[in-house]
Amino acid sequence: MREIAAGLAAAAVLVAGCGPPPTTTGTVSPSAPPSTTTAPPSTPSTTAASPTSSPQALEAAYEKVISDVLPSIVQITTKVGLGSGIVFDTQGHIVTNAHVVGQATQMNVTIATGGPPRSARLVKSFAGGDLAVIKVDRPDGLKPARFGDSSKLRVGQIVLAMGNPLGLSGSVTNGIVSALGRTVTEPQNPDSPGATIAGAIQTSAAINPGNSGGALVDLSGHVIGIPTLAATDPDLGGGAAPGIGFAIPSNTATDIARQIVKDGRVTNSHRAALGIRGSTVIGSDGQPSGVGVASVDRGSGAEKAGIRAGDVIVSINGKDTTTMALLAETITTLKPGDHARVGVIRSNGRTETLNVTLGQLPGE
Repeated sequence: MREIAAGLAAAAVLVAGCGPPPTTTGTVSPSAPPSTTTAPPSTPSTTAASPTSSPQALEAAYEKVISDVLPSIVQITTKVGLGSGIVFDTQGHIVTNAHVVGQATQMNVTIATGGPPRSARLVKSFAGGDLAVIKVDRPDGLKPARFGDSSKLRVGQIVLAMGNPLGLSGSVTNGIVSALGRTVTEPQNPDSPGATIAGAIQTSAAINPGNSGGALVDLSGHVIGIPTLAATDPDLGGGAAPGIGFAIPSNTATDIARQIVKDGRVTNSHRAALGIRGSTVIGSDGQPSGVGVASVDRGSGAEKAGIRAGDVIVSINGKDTTTMALLAETITTLKPGDHARVGVIRSNGRTETLNVTLGQLPGE
């Protein structure tokens, strides 16, 4: 479950933070949520508590946040793995990563602070954004988390990652917000199509297998992200690259979760789509040279512009797209309805530039 971290430190590799980790190889690569009565309101993320004059005061702040938030964190167990989740509302909805759920439609949920497992079912996965909502059969006693406004995050804020790394229920790690606005593409594996996450939060808080779907929390006790990926270093034999993890912003997660709770599916992904399915083409020199189009979605912008199966996409708006991950990352910077200049090499070797009106990434 590896992928080159394009746009980040050279040779960094991303791995999904749920477990057990798959072995398939892959590459690296938000919006105002509508209000509903079924989901908890997004509370603006207040300024996180800053270190005070004494270590004891900071320690007390940590303890309070952990005692407040940990009862809202759950362990999700399927037949093939485990991960974490966050209680979303009093009806028993839990938000997590799509790759935690995988292909499962039934799973068990255990509250991080203890208690017997509860059965749960999948409501809907949004694989394109690596998010999913499940619902427990018995919601009594569940404590919804408070979600903050991730758009107000600042680099340097202290954050805590809460979840179940390696099956160690209710574990907490600490760090800071290291960077904002990253675009990362997950490695592909049987349970994940390799989602591209826009606007990801980079954090130094340790994220390990099993942490996926848990909570990244500020010192005001607000969930401001969902830990999803961790980086490894291939120069160290695939060992951990300390202090490089990524989380889906809370504004993105709550927007998608609200849609799933309200409509049973994602009705507006807010994400652009080209409308092709393809894979990276390796050139005669052994290097990636473009994206081979395997099929074109019917009615998509790509089809209307004349892109066909067998074409090789080599650029978008003048930016080289030598891999599927780079193509996905470039599309992520655009919006539905935008016009894009797509450079293609036809099966006869002729190079053309086509003008494509981008559609919307489907919620299904």
